[in-house]
Amino acid sequence: MIQTIPFINLALAFIPVAIVIVIIWKWGLGYKNSLYAIARMLIQLLLIGYFLAYIFEADSSLIVIAVLIVMLFTSSWIALRTMKIPRKTLYLKSFLSISLSGLLILILITQGVLNLQPWYLPSYMIPLAGMIFANAMNSVSLAGERIESEISRNVPYIEARNIALRASLIPITNSLFAVGLVSIPGMMTGQILSGVSPLIAARYQIMVMCMVFGAAGISSAFFLYSLKSDFLAKEKVEPLT
Repeated sequence: MIQTIPFINLALAFIPVAIVIVIIWKWGLGYKNSLYAIARMLIQLLLIGYFLAYIFEADSSLIVIAVLIVMLFTSSWIALRTMKIPRKTLYLKSFLSISLSGLLILILITQGVLNLQPWYLPSYMIPLAGMIFANAMNSVSLAGERIESEISRNVPYIEARNIALRASLIPITNSLFAVGLVSIPGMMTGQILSGVSPLIAARYQIMVMCMVFGAAGISSAFFLYSLKSDFLAKEKVEPLT
């Protein structure tokens, strides 16, 4: 049985957050953006807790599909946050990159590996989709920022694409090296805390690591390939503004 965390105790978790905010402020790095991100995280997670409770009780495939669509549209927009090219210009490419890879992997995992009954089982479908889409989003974001940076230095598209793909996979690759040695990831930790055998939890974590690596790699590769027409003819251009 997982222990319920009182709100007073939960407030203690914000002490290291406050320390980081102070460091950012002292170093003149723009602390307001971090404060905004923390505030959004807090509000969004509190709201999603109530929202998911309703979804799980409703047990409706239409509601699950609607949630997945919202997640895809939102992640595709956020993925372009670090790029200088206007989001409207690249949004469709971002959406297709995350949707195609994310949905295919989600179907493989939920219907092949787990064989969910019913197929839309909300307590599995939505958390797994969140992991897949979030990792695809982060990978696309890193890939887009890096290829833009390389192209602005007049690096040929093919070389810039390869550098960008490698950079986009650094976080998940580091996680693959560290898992089990340096860290016990979130899903495995949660299952162990809830009383599931570590051996069973390990199988689920292997599944998760495979799906997030696949989502990150396929989505970023597709996104970088889709940028070919935007950058290939501009290998000798001035830095993007």
